[in-house]
Amino acid sequence: MSLYRNSAWFLKGLTEFTKGAFLSASKNFVEKDLETSVVGRSFLITGANSGIGKATAMAIAKKGGTIHMVCRNKDKAEEARAEIVKDSGNKEIFVHILDLSETKKVWEFAESFKKKYKALNVLINNAGCMMTKREVNGEGLEKSFASNSLAMYILIKSLIPLLEKSPDSRVITVSSGGMLVQKLRTGNLQSQRGRYDGTMVYAQNKRQQVVMTEQFAKAHPNIHFSVMHPGWVDTPTIANAMPDFHSSMKERLRTPEQGADTVVWLAVSEAAGKNPSGHFFQGDFHSFCMSIATCKSQIGINYVLTFLWCTKLLPV
Repeated sequence: MSLYRNSAWFLKGLTEFTKGAFLSASKNFVEKDLETSVVGRSFLITGANSGIGKATAMAIAKKGGTIHMVCRNKDKAEEARAEIVKDSGNKEIFVHILDLSETKKVWEFAESFKKKYKALNVLINNAGCMMTKREVNGEGLEKSFASNSLAMYILIKSLIPLLEKSPDSRVITVSSGGMLVQKLRTGNLQSQRGRYDGTMVYAQNKRQQVVMTEQFAKAHPNIHFSVMHPGWVDTPTIANAMPDFHSSMKERLRTPEQGADTVVWLAVSEAAGKNPSGHFFQGDFHSFCMSIATCKSQIGINYVLTFLWCTKLLPV
């Protein structure tokens, strides 16, 4: 990332991604959009035991939704579940333990879930992975790419049949404003060349998520797809992977609940479903959306998917 891009992105963040920006924008939110019951609707949320994922699960549970929490750590997941049940009074909260960095296990989980449950109304790809050094999973794939890009693709691809037979089905992916400083690059998917920069690898993964969302939306018009940036949020991922940024910006970071606000709106509101499928939403505006992908980037993501098929990690 060039110095110009870095500076421009940071200045944009100070005016649009902070807690203050959220509070200012929220004055224009339409509160009745979220005054809805989702009793009888099911939601699968990855990374639901902390941060934005937990805040999303809590908000939807309070509206009566059935929540499937997909988490890596069993103890933390059960603790979060107990808190959600207590605060929401909703006992329809289920925990599924899965490490999203293990590609084949993600596929096995999705196939098992599809056989066990008769419906899934909303899939929320929230979990994110930002590595400080390059590591690979059991299949030899770089973990950030496996967790952020492959896991998203696999869950959507496998669960589409379940989503398509469920009413008003939606897929929401939590991306990052960091992707705005990255062009889609397909020549180094495994981050094997050059110095490993976990922050930039993460941003590249988030760019991949945005482009894949547009591709899925075109291929499956019966499902509403959206991808969003929650703003700069005080989460464990940011605290652990970007300690200097977290320390210097802590007072300006949004709460997990503020970061989850647009996710919840996209997941439950009737108004969200009226927006075009496949668009990118910035976390300050319930109605703000834009098309991000270009023809060139779509060609690039096709290259990514071809890579996956050729390595036999994914079926066609």
